[in-house]
Amino acid sequence: MRRGQKTNAEQIVLKLRQIEVQTAQGKSFALACREAEISEQSYYCWRKEYGGLKVDQAEKMKDLERENAWLRRLVADLSLERQVLADIASGNL
Repeated sequence: MRRGQKTNAEQIVLKLRQIEVQTAQGKSFALACREAEISEQSYYCWRKEYGGLKVDQAEKMKDLERENAWLRRLVADLSLERQVLADIASGNL
C-alpha cells in the first residue's frame, strides 16, 4: 500500500488472510508482506486490531467505532452547552 493511503476494514482482513495463507504455504513472512504491499509493522498492527475477524465483522466494528466517536462528540457538545447555560443562569457570566 502506498504511504498515506486509507484501507478499509474489508481490505485489511483480506490482506491479513492473504499473508496467513502464503506463510502457511511456506513463503517467507517478509515476502508475503511485500507482495501484499504492506509493511510488517502494519501487518502486526492490523492483526492486533482485526485478528480473527471475518470481513463483515470488521466492517461492523468500524461502523460502531465511527458511531461511538460521533456520540462522544455529541455528548461533549451537549455538556458544554449545559455548562454555559448553568453559568448564565447563576449569573457567572
